[in-house]
Amino acid sequence: MEILQNISLKPYNTFGIDVRATFFINVKTIEELQLLSSEPFFTGNKKLILGGGSNILFTKDFHGLVLKTALKGIELIREDTNHYYVSVKAGEDWHGFVLKSIQQQWQGLENLSLIPGTVGAAPIQNIGAYGVEVADYIEEVKALEIKSGELQSFNAAACKFGYRNSIFKQELKGKYLIYEVVFRLNKIPKYNITYAPLKAALQEIDQEKLSAKHISDAVIKIRQSKLPDPEVIGNCGSFFKNPIVEEAIGQALLEKYPQMPNYAVGQGAMKIPAAWLIEQAGLKGSREGQVGTYQKQALVMVNHGNATGKEAHSFAKKIITKVNDTFGITLEPEVNIL
Repeated sequence: MEILQNISLKPYNTFGIDVRATFFINVKTIEELQLLSSEPFFTGNKKLILGGGSNILFTKDFHGLVLKTALKGIELIREDTNHYYVSVKAGEDWHGFVLKSIQQQWQGLENLSLIPGTVGAAPIQNIGAYGVEVADYIEEVKALEIKSGELQSFNAAACKFGYRNSIFKQELKGKYLIYEVVFRLNKIPKYNITYAPLKAALQEIDQEKLSAKHISDAVIKIRQSKLPDPEVIGNCGSFFKNPIVEEAIGQALLEKYPQMPNYAVGQGAMKIPAAWLIEQAGLKGSREGQVGTYQKQALVMVNHGNATGKEAHSFAKKIITKVNDTFGITLEPEVNIL
């Protein structure tokens, strides 16, 4: 195992922030990490687990050890009458895995096409898009406890999945390294095209001939039309969560803003698109120095050049303040800010 020192993390975060890590390790097998876990060097350093770096904003150098998950492998481990159970190592590219699942006719993940990041990061954030969350298809998460080096398995209930949330983002944050995820995917397709833009994009497709690839292609087209490519302009995708408010608050806002998009989410609650709130607050396409909101999608903050993490964090705070002053709603960042 090679331990690198004083490494720039700019290539490892999609916002393109140039900070440095004191130590850096590419974790290629879980066994080598287990061997290292009892060493004084390992136990004595602060640690950060890094996947694809697509959901993180660095505001300063990391004085400790960065563990970059680089484990690879996709395997169909069993099947039953209704499902395929597919084991995927944490370092696999998420979108690459989705495309492979479509090719293999393991149905369920097509709505989550083109989401950046790695498979290991997907359960932490409980990634979701176009009416589907990854939690809907997770059977098991396998993780290594950083402190002890012991391996542990979490079923879906133990993961405590919530909206863009999980136990790994809350009480177990930074305490476990996810090395493998087992997905439960459908043999008999159960497509979800309830999301209005997706349904509209597929309206010309004969519903009897609808396929996972049709849905994936439509999702990719929609995402590419409104989201920036991090290879072209630095960003970390949706910067804020869509806020969920009490129905009474939502109804009061609807009286004032009848055109406000909204979605019922359980009894007595309403989800309001953060992008709409930011746009209505006059901040879509706005810019301050090297940081701004994307001109086609207000929910995405972008790096126009050599922005620092502190600049981006300051700009995000200004967005939160402006939206709160306008609507009385406090936006919560979806990305991890370090």
